[in-house]
Amino acid sequence: MKETPKISEAEWDVMKIVWANSPCTSKQIIEALEDNKTWKPKTIKTLISRLVIKNVLGFKEEGRRYLYYSLVSESECVEAENQTFLSKVYNGALKTMLVSFIKESDLTREDIEDLKRILNERE
Repeated sequence: MKETPKISEAEWDVMKIVWANSPCTSKQIIEALEDNKTWKPKTIKTLISRLVIKNVLGFKEEGRRYLYYSLVSESECVEAENQTFLSKVYNGALKTMLVSFIKESDLTREDIEDLKRILNERE
């Protein structure tokens, strides 16, 4: 199994745009981020370049522009982040993490029923 590259919080913002709109140009990524980020276009292009270097993004040339697409699925990145978080914060103890989240969250009746259903399916 290949190791999923680590991506920064800012790189996640770029990847969310690419996953939702692939393939896309840097201009499209910049336009999508300018509504809720104060980053300059050069900053976003730097993030795109880092993701290409990390083999998270691929690209193809189309005339004078580059079309960017994901080389790693969103679910792979989420799974890798989950594992990193679990190891870092809960020393790999899934039960401890789940108990903590359940105790600290305001769960609706529907949430509780969903959790019961999921656990029953695992038995």
